[in-house]
Amino acid sequence: MSRSHTHPIQLRSVGSQDALAPLPPQPAVQNPSSHSWASLCGSPPWRLSCLLALQHILVLASLLCASHLLLLRSLPPGGLSFSPAHLLASSLFSCGVSTTLQTWMGSRLPLVQAPSFEFLVPALVLTNQKLPLDIQTPGNSSDMLHLCEGPGCHNLELWNTSLREVSGAVVVSGLLQGMLGLLGAPGYLFLHCGPLVLAPCLVVAGFSAHREVALFCSGHWGLALLLILLMVVCSQHLGSCKLPSCRWRSASTSSACSHIPAFRLLSVLVPVACVWIISALLGLSVIPLELSAPTEAPWFWLPHPTEWVWPLLTSRALAAGISMALATSVSSLGCYALCGRLMHLPSPPPHACSRGLSLEGLGSVLAGLLGSPMGTASSFPNIGTVSLIQAGSQRVAHLVGLLCVGFGLSPRLAQLLFTIPLPILGGVLGVTQAVVLSTGFSNFHLADIDSGRNVFIVGFCIFMALLLPRWLREAPVLLSTGWSPLDVLLHSLLTEPIFLAGLLGFLLENTIPGTRLERGLCQGLPSPFTAQEAQMPQKSREKAAQEYELPFPLQNLCACTPQPVRCLCPLPEDPGNEEGGPAAEPGETANLLPGFGEQCPRSSREELRSL
Repeated sequence: MSRSHTHPIQLRSVGSQDALAPLPPQPAVQNPSSHSWASLCGSPPWRLSCLLALQHILVLASLLCASHLLLLRSLPPGGLSFSPAHLLASSLFSCGVSTTLQTWMGSRLPLVQAPSFEFLVPALVLTNQKLPLDIQTPGNSSDMLHLCEGPGCHNLELWNTSLREVSGAVVVSGLLQGMLGLLGAPGYLFLHCGPLVLAPCLVVAGFSAHREVALFCSGHWGLALLLILLMVVCSQHLGSCKLPSCRWRSASTSSACSHIPAFRLLSVLVPVACVWIISALLGLSVIPLELSAPTEAPWFWLPHPTEWVWPLLTSRALAAGISMALATSVSSLGCYALCGRLMHLPSPPPHACSRGLSLEGLGSVLAGLLGSPMGTASSFPNIGTVSLIQAGSQRVAHLVGLLCVGFGLSPRLAQLLFTIPLPILGGVLGVTQAVVLSTGFSNFHLADIDSGRNVFIVGFCIFMALLLPRWLREAPVLLSTGWSPLDVLLHSLLTEPIFLAGLLGFLLENTIPGTRLERGLCQGLPSPFTAQEAQMPQKSREKAAQEYELPFPLQNLCACTPQPVRCLCPLPEDPGNEEGGPAAEPGETANLLPGFGEQCPRSSREELRSL
């Protein structure tokens, strides 16, 4: 075992070869002692890729368990007309299909699709407001659910109606999200989102899951703390320790790697395996009864829409679906920007954002038709895992999609995956959410955080995004308008923290006057080429921009694409940009107010570095 003291080389993923090629040396923009987003020194071998994919499956399992468990606990005591293993298998199947499509022809980023918490909030609002007052139970009620074993099972119709209505809301959200992507609205709005819009969203996204993490860890704090301790030690204290492995040569570089930072790369899989074994030896089995079945699930099962009843489309489901689509769109755009930065790629272009959201909508439609109460969206905890292990790869994302499809075709395997004790899943979710929170804070340095304008925007967005949901939970009667669909829409939108942070940040950032340097658009994420990317050679920039293009078999289809959906295809290259990068029009990426598109002067810190 050796410890490397050399300066790390910044690496990023490379196209269809899925290699991680080194970037040219960059000027120092941060503390040299801080960790860079260093990754592997080439395309990882298949055995290591399988381990990394299994690691992402564990993070995905924590999200699936949290969303389904909290939703099932919000329903009244009654019966299920089908096994929970089938419900989890259908969700895994839709997540696998959506992940494969997203990585292949969507945003082309290594993003894992999962049922995010933005689907859970409207679903809880929809189910709780539907129930009579005398049988309503809080979201964290300890009432246990049981399978319906006969025709006399109580509240069975109420169960089926509630789940059908939630599935109908998921279908509506997928259709609306797909339509927004086809119209190109996400790509246009993304051009007007600076670091002061992205950073509050990431901070609020990290904070938004603290109650679920505490609920899971409360089952056994000893297991949860042990898991968190091992993850911290493996990823941070032993992160630079390298172990010898089989030598392999990268397809894009001439260097060969014989040592890998195994502790950092497997900082989720190894701690989970150790704590899971310890809990089994001690007999500490903390498994939710809501997700367990008294009978064994089948080994093979083909998900299809006619397995159960069709989703129920009502005016209330339409209102909840609208709030789901808006919240998940904000969340996914933040995931695209964050993942692009972690992979050392340019900011995602508008066509990549539009394609990504369209395919996410398709995945949610598939999930709703299969009877799942949760749709699919880009997963913040999985991006936190990429940041934690400092490695990301399209090959790994493809393997995650294939594994999810495999688990979805076998309810028995899906049920085995969710036998992991809840404190372990809570610890995994807590560490990955903490990394997402820290990446949000790291984006503040891109703007002038000493500016009074920026200080107000950041503080106001974060505080209000956390205050309004808590206020509405304490006094839900304030939104009683007398019309149930409107109550569901308003209550769902105003209790979505990440939607509130994105909406407030977008409005304040684009209406309060400020210079581009002050707003961070000179080196921020949404600019076509950031300050760091401007130092890259033209060929390197072109190669990086190709990461977001359609795969080769689909590139020829752009010529015959109808004009309304032409926004999904890359724009033709401007011949005048061969030397100096993209020649954007004045104010093209400025705010919505006129007169604030001036050029960016050099900051005092940049002048000091040049001396």
